[in-house]
Amino acid sequence: MGNLHRATSVLTAAVLALTLAACTDNRPTAEDAARTLAEGLARLDVAQSAFTAAQPAEVTGQLAAITEGFVPPAPTVTVAGVEETGEDSATATLDYVWDLDDTDQDWTYSTTADFTRVEDVWQAEWAPELFVPNLLPDEKLVLTSVPGDRGDITGAGGEVIVTQRPVLRVGIDKTQVPEVEQAASARALATLLELDPAAYEQQVAEAGAEAFVVAVVLRDDAARTVTDAQIDAIPGAFRESDTLELAPTRTFARELLGSVGAATEELVEQSDGAIRAGDVTGLGGLQLQHNDRLGGTPGLAVDAAPVEAPDTPSQRLFEKPAVDGQDLATTLDPRLQALGEDVLSDEPSASSIVAIRPSTGEILAAANGPGSEGLQTALLGQYPPGSTFKIATSLALLRQGFTPETPTECTEEVTVDGRTFNNASTFPAQFLGTIPLLETFAQSCNTGFISARDDISQDELANAATDLGIGVTASIGTPAFFGSVPTEAEGTAHAAAMIGQGEVLVSPLSLATMAASVGVGSRVTPTLLASGEQAEPEPGTESAAASEAPQGSASPAPTDEAEPSAFTAAESATLKTLMTAVVAQGGAQLLQDVPGEPVLAKTGTAEFGSETPPRTHAWVVALQGDLAVAVFVEEGELGSTSGGPLMQAFLTGVAAG
Repeated sequence: MGNLHRATSVLTAAVLALTLAACTDNRPTAEDAARTLAEGLARLDVAQSAFTAAQPAEVTGQLAAITEGFVPPAPTVTVAGVEETGEDSATATLDYVWDLDDTDQDWTYSTTADFTRVEDVWQAEWAPELFVPNLLPDEKLVLTSVPGDRGDITGAGGEVIVTQRPVLRVGIDKTQVPEVEQAASARALATLLELDPAAYEQQVAEAGAEAFVVAVVLRDDAARTVTDAQIDAIPGAFRESDTLELAPTRTFARELLGSVGAATEELVEQSDGAIRAGDVTGLGGLQLQHNDRLGGTPGLAVDAAPVEAPDTPSQRLFEKPAVDGQDLATTLDPRLQALGEDVLSDEPSASSIVAIRPSTGEILAAANGPGSEGLQTALLGQYPPGSTFKIATSLALLRQGFTPETPTECTEEVTVDGRTFNNASTFPAQFLGTIPLLETFAQSCNTGFISARDDISQDELANAATDLGIGVTASIGTPAFFGSVPTEAEGTAHAAAMIGQGEVLVSPLSLATMAASVGVGSRVTPTLLASGEQAEPEPGTESAAASEAPQGSASPAPTDEAEPSAFTAAESATLKTLMTAVVAQGGAQLLQDVPGEPVLAKTGTAEFGSETPPRTHAWVVALQGDLAVAVFVEEGELGSTSGGPLMQAFLTGVAAG
């Protein structure tokens, strides 16, 4: 009986198992279909999904069209949940995350996908709004950068230098003039704007049929000479009001300040994704070097736009607000900067004027003349300083016991290791012979300084220059060359260095720093940014700025970490005595008539090139009260004859202010 009971139990269990197996549904679930769809949408390839009224390839093609040119091209898609709405229907919620930039604020949203089971296959109902809410057929996603208000660049006393200023974009609107008249209108407008008529005519011809072809952007201020009436008189000519970040004038500190505009392809490539095509950014100078501060953080906007006309968005889908930029405060004195540029306006070769306030090291002006042709001569030029370097040479001699009365041998010429050194062709013959150091300095006797070459080593000469700021780097807020003096040199090289030739190189900035150090009685550290500002240029901008440097001889690297300066007030007083003699009885007597406090100066002429006679750079450095100035002319005559009048004009203008 027991065996029969056990057999019956086993049979019952088997039947029950078969019944349960028959009731189990092994068909794909809606959850499986939703997960497959989410994975396909994240890849922009839904080949593994099924749709009620479209082929997978068709949907994949639409996804490609929707995201064409969009960055990033695909989102992260996950299934938030699936709800069965019937025996053969379900609705899935899909969560989307688009990582649009490197911030924590992503574009997120959810959509719903309706599924229907047809012959054991769950099919999704496709529409663009399944991918992006409210997206219509034949629309695509467009990502644009939304700049905030750019910070201004200010100068001394907070005076605004660069800010939004009104401009006019002037060009031909091809929709407003018959095609047969477009060429004539283009040429007429180009002639009015003093552009190349043939080039602009071609530009208009090659533009689209409905294009507005900008010919020029004009400052819309009182200085504008082209009138509205003149523009309007040309068929198809159009003027559009706008604003741009601009300095007071077109040339004002152009090399230093840089400009603002659409990012170049080179900047986009160098930015490692930080700058996108079409972004408004700094294009050079301080605008580029401090772009992160001035430009703030651009916002982002995602729009839906017709595929055929992506420049005309139909709806805003997402927006991340921009963070406005901050002002950049500089030490630049707008009046002195403009004055320097005006003084140099007629100089055909590269030229510059740098002015520093000795008591603070503030750079008040870094002006370049038109002959510099856009290069940053004032801060990045590398040139031999000629006799202006005798200030450093004299300091080295003072440290060896020389005084203004110490006799020196000022001969007509001196030969060192077979090389003959002479004085300037205009050197007054009455000062040849044994004369005191003061007169040797005032008359700038080359042979007198070279004759003292054995009294100081090259290292001592370099140390004296370093104590005056030459070759000592400083973070001024923009790339600059601070000069270099070799610490080792013998024979003719050492002799040449005594008079600022050979391998000695300076910039106008470094010579102004030297003069400022004499003025204050201690080594001056120049600065361009106001107190509290970040002095280091933005990463990656040094190479861009360095490309603006004038071409010069290769030079040893400036001193990165100079020893504390040993320059004393007593040494400064003696150097001032020497510089006073240059104005009183030497090569800078024309500076006697400058109004205000007495002017102290040193002129310099540096030979370069291989021509006979050699070409020469002209230099003058000067001190007047709490102002140190360096004037440089690349293709000059003597420092006194080429640089002197420019220094006189600048200092006179300063006094008149």
